[in-house]
Amino acid sequence: MRIKKGDTVKVIAGKYKGSTGKVLRTFPKEDKVVVEKVNMVKKHQKPKGPQHPGGIVEMEAPIHVSNVMYFDSKTGKGTKLGYRIEDGKKVRFKKSDGNTIK
Repeated sequence: MRIKKGDTVKVIAGKYKGSTGKVLRTFPKEDKVVVEKVNMVKKHQKPKGPQHPGGIVEMEAPIHVSNVMYFDSKTGKGTKLGYRIEDGKKVRFKKSDGNTIK
């Protein structure tokens, strides 16, 4: 999975198509990611003591990684990612311009 926690991604399919957000969590075994302010659902939570009262909580649900694309802030567009070896280390790079990421 080429998308990592902390990346800014653009949603390319589904109800939230066109929106961008930061990846909060990744689930590599299920090929899913949680993106901030995308795929919001309401969850009914049970009270768990005085500090955690129950109620209806709105939170982000995971979406499939194929529905998101890495967002390049310089160009303002989504771009594909790839891997290559530089100085004996595996690094990610943007296929649009060839620049490495971090």
